[in-house]
Amino acid sequence: MKSSAKNINLTSVDDLFSTEESRADAGREKVMEIALTELFPFKDHPFKVKDDEAMADTAESIKEYGVLVPAIARPRDEGGYELVAGHRRHRASELAGLETMPVIVRNLDDDAATIIMVDSNLQRENILPSERAFAYKLKLDAIKRKAGRPSKENGSQVGDNLRSVNILSENAPDSARQIQRFIRLTELIPELLDMVDDKKIAFNPAVELSYLKPEEQSNLLEAMDMEQATPSLSQAQRLKKFSAEGKCTLEAMCAIMSEEKKGELDKVTLTSDKLRKYFPKSYTPQKMEETILKLLETWHKKRTQQQER
Repeated sequence: MKSSAKNINLTSVDDLFSTEESRADAGREKVMEIALTELFPFKDHPFKVKDDEAMADTAESIKEYGVLVPAIARPRDEGGYELVAGHRRHRASELAGLETMPVIVRNLDDDAATIIMVDSNLQRENILPSERAFAYKLKLDAIKRKAGRPSKENGSQVGDNLRSVNILSENAPDSARQIQRFIRLTELIPELLDMVDDKKIAFNPAVELSYLKPEEQSNLLEAMDMEQATPSLSQAQRLKKFSAEGKCTLEAMCAIMSEEKKGELDKVTLTSDKLRKYFPKSYTPQKMEETILKLLETWHKKRTQQQER
């Protein structure tokens, strides 16, 4: 009897007096006010947080109304919390002079956190190509790991990779094919990728250039600087072909970049050196341009009058 008595489990006072509603409430996610200093950025976060005009507007809104949508974070082993969604709200809160912000804390593994982080940011407007590229790559790798497939591509994994891309495209603003093209941009060296973000290199040529080896991409930067030109789609395709054939030398790149593009054949270029002798030394380039346009307008009117006679 004594031994059996030891196995009796008594119901706690809390359990006796708690209702089903209160127990359900305890299991719900709660919004917590967490110090901004306790919130840290997500590892390898691909989205840039800039102090631009949009950020200033967000800070003003937060200063007036507060943070209306809580951020999402997960506990860190070393203390504090890792932001999963809400990096811009966190920065705007700092600029607004707040000390805390509302946060939903979830226990998330790396893959689940990555998927939430990417999905919450892809809905934003004006995402840079580099941000979209690395976001898609991070989420694709997470989807493949969750499905039990390694992230590194090889010939035996082509089918699995396509299935993962199709899954990724289901909730994305881009098609599976376009997602693959964006992910190609992650193969560009940082200098070229910055030029894509700055719209100095168009998206389609950039995808072709991503097939060049890193050292070839560095040489391309030099060729572009020497010739003061950026590659068109047809030029990028030839560079890709040269790379596959082992012929993508600096000399070959310079030869391609020195070609006149179709849209430049009728272009007239007047350098300041050519024009300077016709203007006083005090004239700025802008003043020179305004004067040239006025003279051309006068010439055009006079020529039109002569033709009407």
